[in-house]
Amino acid sequence: MLVVIALGGNALIRRGQPPEVEIQRQNIKLAAKAIAEVAREHRVVVTHGNGPQVGLLAMQAEAYKGVKPYPLDVLDAETEGVIGYLIEQELCNQLPEQPIVTLLTQIEVDPQDPAFACPTKPIGAVYSETEAKQLAKERGWAVAADGNVYRRVVPSPEPKRILELPTIRQR
Repeated sequence: MLVVIALGGNALIRRGQPPEVEIQRQNIKLAAKAIAEVAREHRVVVTHGNGPQVGLLAMQAEAYKGVKPYPLDVLDAETEGVIGYLIEQELCNQLPEQPIVTLLTQIEVDPQDPAFACPTKPIGAVYSETEAKQLAKERGWAVAADGNVYRRVVPSPEPKRILELPTIRQR
């Protein structure tokens, strides 16, 4: 049986934890132990979020004044690669006899998707309402409440198709 397991970005960096790679490694190690149990008896696909990670990269990119910040799609790909690499490493440790591969995919979205006009996907750090409103003003961000804190929000359009799917199906 094929089992799809989704790990949210906040499962990799929990609220309140600093966004450090070693903390992500420890959280991924815990998840990989559970995933390995399933993978011993089933085919498994792991997908993951990246909200805290892409937000961190966006903030780091904006801090470097000599270069125009990278667009979110490029930062998204960078975090996909890093997170996929960390998950693959730990799954290889848990399942040394099984083949494991990381895939970086692209999706097509409708440029007219209403999500572009109404950002809702939280990314990055948490802020007080005052800090969030100031950052929104300074950086042109959209911000929204996330529980009792505020975060930057970006569009999350509905995926139309995975561009690499024909290649993936060739396996």
